Amino acid sequence: MNESAVFESTCEALARATSFDNPSARGTVRHALKSAGLDARQVTSAQMRVVLKHVLPGELRALGIKEPDAVCSTIAERIAGIAPIPAQGPSVEDVFRRLGGD
Repeated sequence: MNESAVFESTCEALARATSFDNPSARGTVRHALKSAGLDARQVTSAQMRVVLKHVLPGELRALGIKEPDAVCSTIAERIAGIAPIPAQGPSVEDVFRRLGGD
């Protein structure tokens, strides 16, 4: 499975900031994304920052992590500049342009 760079960076930062090992951090972030209706393969930096503010702190609190809001805030700052991966193949506009003969 090819997760987004934002997902990967978030998981790495969570493992560094807590006592979680890498699989535990990945599972925790994946669960928070699922709760928010998002997919680890397509999550954007903006979407992840919302999850870090509104969903993940509660998950971490339930798992006994101290100061989950501070942990999530630090992670959100780290991922703020990660750009989404450009879409593969032609854009929708390119397809319609070709079909229209322009």
